[in-house]
Amino acid sequence: MPQLPAPAYPAEVLARLEADAKEVIARYPGSRSALLPLLHLVQSEEGYVSRTGMAFCADQLGLTTAEVTAVATFYTMYRRRPSGDYQVGVCTNTLCAVMGGDAIFERLKDHLGVGNDGSDMTTDDGKVTLEHIECNAACDFAPVVMVNWEFFDNQTPESATRLVDDLIAGRTVEPTRGAPLCTYKETARILAGFPDARPGAVEASGGAGAASLAGLKLAKGETAPHARVVGQRGGTPQDAPPQKGAEHLSSHDAPQQTSASDPEYPAGPAAEEGE
Repeated sequence: MPQLPAPAYPAEVLARLEADAKEVIARYPGSRSALLPLLHLVQSEEGYVSRTGMAFCADQLGLTTAEVTAVATFYTMYRRRPSGDYQVGVCTNTLCAVMGGDAIFERLKDHLGVGNDGSDMTTDDGKVTLEHIECNAACDFAPVVMVNWEFFDNQTPESATRLVDDLIAGRTVEPTRGAPLCTYKETARILAGFPDARPGAVEASGGAGAASLAGLKLAKGETAPHARVVGQRGGTPQDAPPQKGAEHLSSHDAPQQTSASDPEYPAGPAAEEGE
């Protein structure tokens, strides 16, 4: 059956969103370019991009709802149904998976009593939504869990279980690095381009972790914080002197045994495909 028109926002909500939208649109020489932040804006209102939110974006930008829907359904950062205050994303891409990401996801799914499809991804109290993340771009710290896009590195099934329990109980949770944690709606407003007004939040945001920068620093001839300078296989890794503010180590910064380095199982010469 055809859907009825999307319900309108209440008058006071509409007036507030229109004022915010005007500020967002003014940043761009072409109004269509404001669509992504506007989708974050409406997501900050309801916690997901509803049909009402998409109709609002279309009205503000002179687009059709089909055009807005095409964008909102393309990017996974936009939710299409109500979700929890804390979006817990477990990376299950290749490196995180083999380092334990799959085990973390299965443990959390059982512990939270949620599924992996549609509305059953959120706990009954509306606190936590669990989902797979294809890549958190933090392979140096695998396995990685993100909560509202903040990093929780080098996780285990046990530490991830404690993390979601603390979130549900309302206890303070500190990301491994980056800004202090806030709710999903608050995160969406920040992503829409509005300032994070929490005291000290911007200063705490920081940058890449020490393990991510180790190779760059070594390539530039600098001493990488916490880097293990590894020579030929069979040699002894040497710990670089620690530096202030670089207390977070990668869990896998040493070379691993491979067929090319294992005399008992030599790789042998490469062959043409099919030989």
